[in-house]
Order: sequence, then structure tokens, then C-alpha cells
Amino acid sequence: MSSTKVPITVAYGDGIGPEIMEATLRIIEAAGAQIEKEVIEIGEKVYMDGYSSGIKPEAWESLRRTKVFLKAPITTPQGGGFKSLNVTVRKVLGLYANIRPCVSYHPFVKTKHPVMDVVIVRENEEDLYAGIEHRQTDEVVQCLKLISRPGCERIVRYAFEYARAYGRKKVTCFSKDNIMKMTDGLFHKVFDEIGAEYPDLEKEHWIVDIGAAKLADTPEAFDVVVMPNLYGDILSDVAAQITGSVGLAGSANIGDGVAMFEAIHGSAPRRAGQNMANPSGLLLGAVQMLVHIGQADVAERVQNAWLCTLEEGIHTYDIFKEDTSKVKVGTREFADAVIERLGRKPQTLKPVKFSNATFHIRPSDTQPAKKELIGVDIFLHHKDRNADRLGEALKKFKAGHMELSMITNRGTKVWPGGFPETFCTDHWRCRFKSEELKPSGPQDVLNLMQQIVQAGFEIIKTENLYTFDGEPGFSAGQGQ
Repeated sequence: MSSTKVPITVAYGDGIGPEIMEATLRIIEAAGAQIEKEVIEIGEKVYMDGYSSGIKPEAWESLRRTKVFLKAPITTPQGGGFKSLNVTVRKVLGLYANIRPCVSYHPFVKTKHPVMDVVIVRENEEDLYAGIEHRQTDEVVQCLKLISRPGCERIVRYAFEYARAYGRKKVTCFSKDNIMKMTDGLFHKVFDEIGAEYPDLEKEHWIVDIGAAKLADTPEAFDVVVMPNLYGDILSDVAAQITGSVGLAGSANIGDGVAMFEAIHGSAPRRAGQNMANPSGLLLGAVQMLVHIGQADVAERVQNAWLCTLEEGIHTYDIFKEDTSKVKVGTREFADAVIERLGRKPQTLKPVKFSNATFHIRPSDTQPAKKELIGVDIFLHHKDRNADRLGEALKKFKAGHMELSMITNRGTKVWPGGFPETFCTDHWRCRFKSEELKPSGPQDVLNLMQQIVQAGFEIIKTENLYTFDGEPGFSAGQGQ
């Protein structure tokens, strides 16, 4: 074991945060963790002091210096104007991979899924969590879903490297590319491309809705599951809950230079200061931290002692059950029990063995394609819900090779040949292009917009339509 101490940034958080952080640090230091703590303040008090992200500038300096963040839960004040601290830290520091092991501890923690051992690998920066939203009309708001090839490559490769390092057998991808053929389609395509480089691992893909149902019903069918941000956020909580308790799940947020480790549960202010909270989620986050900083032997000592504690029925109130538990203990007493069992291995539950492997994930260089502007989608705020009248008014406008080819409303084609039964809002996408995808120029787009505005229409948004190496870089409208 190295005697050199590794600097880490520690935040005690809000609610039950200080209690579970104290218990966690006591346990890992008793196990021999070589760490040097820098304490920062985050959360509710910082929000109320006028920092909208819940973190002060000097705290950022600590994170950039230590590059390791052990974070207790915080309370975000209710009301507008407060940003998610987690989202801010993940995006500012490039923490692209969220790793959540979800394991059942049957029969010591009650669960309907006694042999579950799933790791959710979630992309952490992109997707709808880019948070780019606009209100565009009286009736319609939008949120942009952004998926990049480098983002897909990093998270998918991380999932395969993790699986290989930890002796896993299979990596599963969840996406919704039967509907979102370009965004989720890119995620699935990259999964297939990178998966081909790992012939030793089984690969599979599920459409996320049926995959989620399968995960909730038969989690033992999965091993490592990789998915975009939103699906991963939802399903990592589902997976943690069906192990028996969300309170037992830790989380790692990994970037190229910085990493953050935490429990996945909230600050539970109702339980604060009562010596009741279960520190297990934060403790298992700290175990992931120890592996990350090269102290896998200490991580194994901690988690194996924790497993012994569970086996012997020493449980906090949240997992205490008369038929499986023996002693109900508080936060401090639970930490004491884990410390007493350091050096032991569980008898019924499987002892843990951690990898010392480190992953340096680098996306491939993107090769530029031949990109040609061939049209434009012009979005209108237009209150007349009659698509045919709108089509008749717009089809006289032309520029370059562009003419009106389609109108959609909420993604459904309503002109030409729309159905009268289709409900329309005041938000219209009007597509101008040639049937042959002949190129036009930026000035043609401006000329077209000028004609439409001069005719009295309100343009609220445009999206240029391009081909890349001759292939359309846009989706068709859904409908007939």
C-alpha cells in the first residue's frame, strides 16, 4: 500500500450529508485509505448566498487541483433561478461517464430479484440534458436533443473497457432509434462499430421501452448496460431501487481529468441530525473513488467489511426487516460495525475483487464530409389551424432550387395530403427543398425568409438542411 496521500476534495453537503460523510470517511480511513482532504462548501447555504450553481469560485479551484471529488447530497432550494449542481459539475469538468453498479444483497436485503448484478453506464453530458429549451409559440415549447459522435464513442468504449476489466460477459445498448433514427440511431451505430472491436464480449441492443420493461422484470438477463443520458438517469434509479433500496447505490462520474463520487439519493432533510441515515450509498461511492485513485486493495477491504455487516443483520432503519435483520442501528453505530469487520470477507455474499485497470478513452478524429446546403425548414407561429390554407399561401415562395415540399405539425405531415383528423397547434414546420436535393446557397435561404416575412408570416426558427457526402442529414416528417 502506498504511503503517499492522494489529495481529494470533500463536500459534506446538506440534510443527512454531514452525518453520512463523517461515517464514510471514518470507515475508509480506518481501512487504510491514503487521502488528504480539502473541504469545500456547496449546496443550500451557497445557493442562498447568491451563487446560482450552488458552488463558489474557490471550490472550483480545489476541484481542479485535486481532480477527485467526494460529494455528499445537497438540498437545492425550491423556486426558479437555481441550477443543478450535479449537472453543472458534470458538464463544466467534462465528467462524461456515470457508472452505477446495482447489486442485490439477497437474502439480507429484501428484493424480488435475488441474483441481480447490473452496471449502468450512462452518458453524462449530452442528450436532452444539454438543457437547451425555448418557448416558441403560445402553445409549443421545445427541448433540443443533442447527440455527438465523440460523445457516443467515449461512453460506449468506456462501457466495453469496464466490462473487460471486471470480467463481465456482455454489454447491452438501450436506445430509441426506431423513432429517433438520427440521434439515437447514431448512438446505436457507434455501439455496433466499437463493439466489433471486442470479440470476447457478447453484444446486444434493445429498444429502450421494452428493454426497460425487461430490466425491471428480469434484471439477471443484463450485465453492463450503456445508454444515453436521459434513459440512463431514469433506469439507473429503477435498477438501484429493484435491488432492494436506492439508499445502497453509489455513483461515479468519470472524466478525462476529474472524477466525482457520490450516493444517488437526496439529502433527506427530514432525517437530518437524527443518527438514522444509511451511509451505504456514499460509502460505495467512496469505494469507487478508492479504485479510481489506485487504492483498490483498500476498496476491497471496505466493501467486504460492509458486506459482512449486511450478512450479520446489522441494518439501518431503511433496510431493517424483522425476518432478515438482527439489530437496528444508527449511522454512527453502522460505521462502527463496518470498521469492526475490516479484514474479513463475507460468507454468503460474493466477496468483491476490484480491477486496477485505468481507462484512457479517446474518441477517433472525425473525418469531414462533403457538406451541401439543399434546403431549409422554416418554423412559423401561425394561429390558423388549417394546413391546406397555409400550404396554398406558402407554395408560391421559391428561392434557388428550394420550393415548399412539406408542412408538418408536431412532426406529423399535414401538407400535402394531410388528414383532417390530425390535431394541429400553432407551431408549423415548413420544408423548402428540391425533390432532387439540388444545392442552394445561404443567400437563397435569406431571400426565401424575406419573402415569407414580407407576406406577414412570423418566423420563429430555421434549420438548414444539408447532405453529407450526398446523404440527407435530416429526418423526414412522420405521417402517411
